[in-house]
Amino acid sequence: MSLPFAIATYLVCWWMVLFMVLPFGVRSQEEQGEVVEGSEPGAPSVPYIWRKFAITTILAALIFAPIYAVVEYRLIPLDSIPFLPKYERFD
Repeated sequence: MSLPFAIATYLVCWWMVLFMVLPFGVRSQEEQGEVVEGSEPGAPSVPYIWRKFAITTILAALIFAPIYAVVEYRLIPLDSIPFLPKYERFD
């Protein structure tokens, strides 16, 4: 697996996991009873975004590892999957 392909695959995994992790533990301003004047009552009161980025990074790495192993070490013969184009190594 080339480095650009690995980076692109990891970033796709990261973004997908981020959108799954974002809603966890969110309490709206209305639920907290602390609505800031001029803001949406459904907006999160404390988003904990850095914690979510850290969790996303760890989960994306756990998802990326088996993908990397399958592609790099050919654990599943990708040529046997009918809808994939013929896979060839370029190294």
